Amino acid sequence: MEAFYTIQGEGYYQGKAAYFIRLGGCDVGCHWCDVKESWNMEAHPKVNIQDIVAQAKTYPGRMAVITGGEPLMHNLDALCNLLHEHGFQTNIETSGAYPLSGSWDWICFSPKKFKAPHSGIYAQAHELKVIIYNKSDFAWAETFAASMNPDCKLFLQPEWSRSSEMLPIIIEYVKANPRWEVSLQIHKYMNIP
Repeated sequence: MEAFYTIQGEGYYQGKAAYFIRLGGCDVGCHWCDVKESWNMEAHPKVNIQDIVAQAKTYPGRMAVITGGEPLMHNLDALCNLLHEHGFQTNIETSGAYPLSGSWDWICFSPKKFKAPHSGIYAQAHELKVIIYNKSDFAWAETFAASMNPDCKLFLQPEWSRSSEMLPIIIEYVKANPRWEVSLQIHKYMNIP
């Protein structure tokens, strides 16, 4: 769908330079999605992976973040291999709704209520990032935390349109449950695309 060089705005790598590769196609259907134009896979032309990596190499950062839509609707083996050949760290942001493909240095698993995750994601994810829209989402987040590998980082992130309401509640929750951390969409606070 698009590719751009910016700052990773959320999660474990927040604040780091990153080349984002946003793939078209998503059938998860989050009502609060801020990239709904990514949902229709057919609306976006196919791009050769050599061209994607050549464009990424024009920037000094060497962290590539594959996102969507739901990127695992695609087989990502060849893209990851080529990125690794050119010295990139490969990160993915996924709802986990599809089996993993690709070779990942960092897997951010952000489950959604609208489509259940594939069972293989739990043991492999490095980061669990749960979007908090309602107070009931804390209990839902804990159901995932219980299944994650012990080294997985746990993040709670307010849904952007409800940040002012949910962030104080998240802060208190993290203070009471310190294995969790707060993730903010800092790129939105700083108006970074």
